[in-house]
Amino acid sequence: VQLQASGGGLVQAGGSLRLSCAASGRTFSSYTMGWFRQAPGKEREFVAAISVSGGSTYYSDSVKGRFTISRDNAKNTLYLQMNSLKPEDTAVYFCAADRSTVVYTTTVFYDYWGQGTQVTVSS
Repeated sequence: VQLQASGGGLVQAGGSLRLSCAASGRTFSSYTMGWFRQAPGKEREFVAAISVSGGSTYYSDSVKGRFTISRDNAKNTLYLQMNSLKPEDTAVYFCAADRSTVVYTTTVFYDYWGQGTQVTVSS
């Protein structure tokens, strides 16, 4: 599967953005999906993940209550709604797909990655 992330940009603190990740192929609905982010000089970190059906979602403590992950299997698209953004949310955001039906929160388990989209939150 090929993944294309979009929707990043520059926003003021407290603002919102919605990221999208378009997937190619007809097997999107069989992949667990996740969002990760990487700030300059830091390792890539888990943000959110969603099960194949969309019925289960998982979040890092740093974004819980502010971000919402969702998916539309009919449109082969993954989303990340980001509200109440903070300067520390500034990073390149990556979407990723995992062929397993187990939802993992670490990068090593994900098989496919998008190219990333930059999110910058100004104070």
